[in-house]
Amino acid sequence: MAAWDRLRATTLGRLQSFTLQHEALLPYALALLVGLAAGGGAIIFRHLISAFDWVFFDRLADALSLLGDQRVILIPALGGLLVGPIVYFLAREAKGHGVPEVMLAVETQGGRIRPRVAVVKSLASALCIGSGGSVGREGPIVQIGSAVGSTFGQVLGLSAENIRLLVASGAAGGISATFNAPIAGVFFAMEVILRHFNLRNFSVVVLSSVVADALAHTFLGDDPAFAIPPHALESNLELPLYVLLGLFAALAGLAFITVLYRTEDIFDALRLPEMVKPAIGGLGMGLLGLWFADLFGVGYGSGPSADAITSALTGTRPLEVFIALAGLKILATSLTIGSGGSGGVFAPSLFIGAMLGAAYGDVVNNLFPDVTAPSGAYALVGMAAVFAAAARAPITSILILFEMTRDYSIILPLMMAVAVSTVVAQLIRRDTIYSLKLRRRGVEIEERREVSLLGTMTVGQAMARNFDVVSLDTNVKELMEGVAASGQSRAFPVLDHDRKLVGILTLTDIERVLDKDLSSLTVEDIATKNPVTIFPDQTLEDAMRRLSSQGLRQLPVVSRHAPSVLLGLLRHSDVINASGRALAASARPGQPAQPAPAQVELYGTEEMQFDVSSGSPLAGKRIRDIELPADSIIVSIVRDDSPVIPRGDVSLEPGDRVVLIALPSAVAELWERFGQRGRRRRKR
Repeated sequence: MAAWDRLRATTLGRLQSFTLQHEALLPYALALLVGLAAGGGAIIFRHLISAFDWVFFDRLADALSLLGDQRVILIPALGGLLVGPIVYFLAREAKGHGVPEVMLAVETQGGRIRPRVAVVKSLASALCIGSGGSVGREGPIVQIGSAVGSTFGQVLGLSAENIRLLVASGAAGGISATFNAPIAGVFFAMEVILRHFNLRNFSVVVLSSVVADALAHTFLGDDPAFAIPPHALESNLELPLYVLLGLFAALAGLAFITVLYRTEDIFDALRLPEMVKPAIGGLGMGLLGLWFADLFGVGYGSGPSADAITSALTGTRPLEVFIALAGLKILATSLTIGSGGSGGVFAPSLFIGAMLGAAYGDVVNNLFPDVTAPSGAYALVGMAAVFAAAARAPITSILILFEMTRDYSIILPLMMAVAVSTVVAQLIRRDTIYSLKLRRRGVEIEERREVSLLGTMTVGQAMARNFDVVSLDTNVKELMEGVAASGQSRAFPVLDHDRKLVGILTLTDIERVLDKDLSSLTVEDIATKNPVTIFPDQTLEDAMRRLSSQGLRQLPVVSRHAPSVLLGLLRHSDVINASGRALAASARPGQPAQPAPAQVELYGTEEMQFDVSSGSPLAGKRIRDIELPADSIIVSIVRDDSPVIPRGDVSLEPGDRVVLIALPSAVAELWERFGQRGRRRRKR
């Protein structure tokens, strides 16, 4: 056994050493493996759902035949009795719709997801869907594929940034293989998981998505999810009708978000063991299913509700049925997920949109029969518009409908309705159906932007503290002789007799008076008064912007509270040197960096903000007396909207906001100590 452990440790060590040398290229190779694993996971997951569907709705239904039609009430409840303990004891991250958990891992844990999540999520979600739970496949398969990608990255010791990229690759592969939608899989990963586009991320995610879809084609075929007749815009006069559909879709998407989380609150308030709550939700689901069997499962493909969405796309049911199904699907999905079941919200969003669109199309067909397309066209557009409103992922919404239907002719009304639903939903409610779950946990998901290295460093970290200064009465000729002898200084901050900054003297200033008698001139005669300055707590990105816009080569650094007190000098060379040190420090998070100071190690860390209240454990304490985890540091204090440098003798007061930087290893402890009122934001 000891020999095996040594062999495993040696092999793993060699792998991690290899990845250290080739980490820039490794994600491209790993994307192929992640795509294969995600595609294989999607295939197994779909077969697992079919197997459980057969167990519950064939074998078990036959065993309960004495109960007649009422037996369907018990089937989802029995499924919930199995799902609850599996999730509770094995992996609680498998509870719910999956995508928020992946977003949480990307945002706060460096993309790290426990490997067991893939197995537990597969089993729990397949049980939930197979027993009639009103949820979809996309949330589980995103979490499964992401867990696979995360596991690859963790085993090989990759940086947090590359682990996050493999997580997104797994999500894209899962969506691609599950829905036969490789393009939509890529954009789902970029829009929802990473929320950040660049060429490298896009290329890696595409590789995974293509490989996963190719594997799925081999075992599942290449047929579209919905085989429907093509739809097109009948007349330009129809476009305003699709705009109005986009508005209704936005309201439906927002209603879905509201009911889902209100239902979750109700179940959270129940004083019952967590593991039995999914059975109660399943019982409610069974009662709804007794009325409409279409509410069971994903709403298309196989199972008791296989033809539900197809009936909307072909307009084969009465108007009142579509209206009822749209509202009841919101309730059914909320009962399943809110009670602790496991499954996604994408398929329910499509279901709600299809029913809403079919009902709306039926109405406009009757009102304007000569200029409107069949109701199925409105059902198709409604599917994308409701999901776009709920998830704020318009590109994914448009693309996935093309790939699931292979119908491009409806492009104009589809884009119009999706744009309207997305904008209206965003104006009414900032949170999406995914991000709201995280905000309720205290985690703020901000739009991920490209953050340059200079944007993560302060002027105080880079500025020079040893430099030449001159006084107002210094003779210019003597100064020039000194410069010629040393050949170093090119700019001199000018101080008055009280050592206060009053100007700056550069070689450009001297060049303007070379035709004069320099021995008769002093620095006061030629120096630039009231120079452009910068504060030490501003970023180097701010400094470079100021240097470029003003055409300067250096900036005096002054105190924010006493702008005439000179603290340092920032030159282009200082910025370049500090950037080089920071790159060395951030190349391998967690590895010792030479010769970079520790405070520039910001990549892979999390910014945490805590408000100091009168009852806070921070109130009244001096900075030096606060015991923080080793992997965290206080970087700023905001008091009355002004920054305060966190020196050791500074005492915290109620109303202060404390900003810390922490490695993932310290986040949980900080949150436990001070997290009553806090926000978190990933620094990239």
